[in-house]
Amino acid sequence: MPELVDIGLNLTHESFDADRTAVMERAAAVGVSRMLVTGSSVEHSRAALHLARQHPHALRATAGIHPHHAAECRPETRADLLALLLEPEILAVGECGLDAFRDYSTPANQEHAFRLQLELAAEVKKPVFLHQRDAHDAFVAILKDSIGTLAGGVAHCFTAGVEEARAYLDLGLHIGITGWLCDERRGLHLKDVVRFVPLDRLLVETDAPYLLPRDLKPKPKSRRNEPCYLPHIVAAIAQSRGESAESVAAQTTRNALALFRWPEP
Repeated sequence: MPELVDIGLNLTHESFDADRTAVMERAAAVGVSRMLVTGSSVEHSRAALHLARQHPHALRATAGIHPHHAAECRPETRADLLALLLEPEILAVGECGLDAFRDYSTPANQEHAFRLQLELAAEVKKPVFLHQRDAHDAFVAILKDSIGTLAGGVAHCFTAGVEEARAYLDLGLHIGITGWLCDERRGLHLKDVVRFVPLDRLLVETDAPYLLPRDLKPKPKSRRNEPCYLPHIVAAIAQSRGESAESVAAQTTRNALALFRWPEP
């Protein structure tokens, strides 16, 4: 299979502390040669940047404030984020967006943090790495205010239906598909989504250590997801689309490298 890019994983998560290098080696062994480490707060984004600097051939990072952390925004947060976003190892702004599923931050705090990051994305001319859960209408309304100023973006870990995908495609976004597709209980509708989304707008990600593909056999005893399982997700997308895994792998990699303007190794 051609090389793959995992556009979203939480490689700074404590579950990887004991074997992070081995995790990266297992990924490389199956062709996952590049990975984008997600930043979800200023602190986590700094950790993601530090990790990317340690592994410049394989890793880059995002920097942002997840809606769960929106209440942590302070007057100095804008300057802190801007300093991170100006670093060459940071390829995207986020994870940012809205989340009405859990109330870790108020809607007002979430909207403030989201608009702040869209403003920064326009300033630094880097794409946005987007999160949305149970807040589609408000999310789209805010994006419409800024989309003309942005350098593209991806609806990360997309789990909604075709109509939501259509709305994001109309905004010029890419769609990120995870192992949720492989869950027969709650992910079957994503087969229709991946058939609907043009291949040149699809991206693939694991969101590791979360979202272990449910149909993976054998399952790891740890139940931890890893980037080495990305080919399994690519194969599931290819099966749903009636295309080869090689063609899906090649195009999603081209998409990722172009959207994030990934530098050559």
